Amino acid sequence: MSTTVELVEHAPAVSHALPDAVGRALAAGRIVDASHDPYAPGRWLLRAGSKVGAVTITAPGADEAVTVRITPKVPVARLFFLLGYSLDARGGWLEGQVDVAQHRDLLPALAHAVERQIDRALRQGLLQGYRPTEETSLVVRGRIREADQIRRHFGAMLPVEVTYDEFTTDIAENRLLRAAIERLLRLPGVPRDVRRRLIHQRTRLADVTPLTRGHPLPNWHPSRLNARYHQALHLARAVLDNASAEHAPGGLRIDGFLFDMNKLFEDFVTAALQEALRGTSLTGRLQDPHHLDEAAAIRMKPDFVLYGPQLTPLAVADAKYKAEKRAGFPDADLYQMLAYCTALGLPEGHLIYAKGNAPHAAHRVRHAGIVIHQHALDLDQAPAGLLGDITAVCQRMRECLTV
Repeated sequence: MSTTVELVEHAPAVSHALPDAVGRALAAGRIVDASHDPYAPGRWLLRAGSKVGAVTITAPGADEAVTVRITPKVPVARLFFLLGYSLDARGGWLEGQVDVAQHRDLLPALAHAVERQIDRALRQGLLQGYRPTEETSLVVRGRIREADQIRRHFGAMLPVEVTYDEFTTDIAENRLLRAAIERLLRLPGVPRDVRRRLIHQRTRLADVTPLTRGHPLPNWHPSRLNARYHQALHLARAVLDNASAEHAPGGLRIDGFLFDMNKLFEDFVTAALQEALRGTSLTGRLQDPHHLDEAAAIRMKPDFVLYGPQLTPLAVADAKYKAEKRAGFPDADLYQMLAYCTALGLPEGHLIYAKGNAPHAAHRVRHAGIVIHQHALDLDQAPAGLLGDITAVCQRMRECLTV
C-alpha cells in the first residue's frame, strides 16, 4: 500500500495525514518544510521549497510507503533546458534530441531522457579504453611491482605482482552509465515502458562492474574518443549527484531524486554568462573565493566575477532563484551585493533573479556611489529569448568597464 502526497514548489502549505515518523523524517531531511498541524491531530502541514522531484519513505518490513512528489513551477521542458545548458552550454544537447514533453512529471521525464541519451551513446557499441590494473600473475605482464613482490612473496620468483593497462569496456564512462541506470530503476514513479528500456540498456552494460555504494564516483575526461558519450555522461552525472538515499531516524529509508532549483538556476545563469563572454578578452570565474575584511578572516564566494586581461575584478553578479514575493526582492540580497562590491572595489553589482512580481531596479547606495542592479529573467519564455536576456545582462555588466 502506498500513499502519495502531491506538492508544488514554493506553494502555500497544505495539511496531510501522515505518520509522525514520516513527518519528522521529511523535516529532518529538509525535503520540505514540515510541522504538526495545530488544528488537526495526526496531520502535518507540508510546504515545498526549492527542491523538486520525488522521494519515497518506507519503514523496514512495512508494506506501506509514503511518496512525496514536488512539481516545479516552470514547465518540465524548460527545466530540462536549464539543466542541459548548465551542463553543456555549447552542446545544446537536449534540444531536438530528447522529447520530454510527453512526460508531465520530472522523474519520468528524467528517466526517459537518460535512457534515450544512453541508447544514442551505445549504438556504435560500448566504448573501450585503457584501465590501470594490478594483479598477481604467473606470467610477467606490464611492470613488476617490486615493493609488493618483496613484501608478499619474500623474494620468490612466482607468482608475480604486476601492473599494466588493460584495454577493456570496464571503464569509468561505462560504469557511470550503468550506475545511473541502476539508480533510476530503484526510484519510484518511472513509467513501465521507460523502465523496460532502461533494463535493456543495463543488459548492454552487463559486463561493466557496478559502482560500490558510498564510494566516490569515477572521474572521466572529455576527449575526441568519448565524444559520443558526452551528453549521456553529463545527464548520468546529474542523476547520481542529485539522488537522495539515506536512512532516517527510526530505521526509515528515504529513497528518491530531488533537484534544488536554487542550484540549477545558479548553474544556468553562470554558464550562460560565461558563454556570453566567449570571443572577448574578458573571463568569468564561478564561486571565486575572496575575503571581505583586511585580516582575511571572512570569506565570500560570489557566483560570478568578471575579470579583465590582467585578472583585475571588473564586475560581480549573484544568481537568486526566489519565490514570488509581494514586496519585491529581498533586502538581504542588496546588503550581500554591497559587501561584494565594497570588498572588490567595484562601482556596480548585479543580482539576477528568476522573474517574480518585482520589475528590474537599480539602487545607488548613499555615500558610496555603488549602483546595485536587480535583473529579472522570465523562465517561461522560449530558450532563445531567455539566452538573449542573459546576453543583455552581460552587456550591461560590460558597459561600465574601462578595460
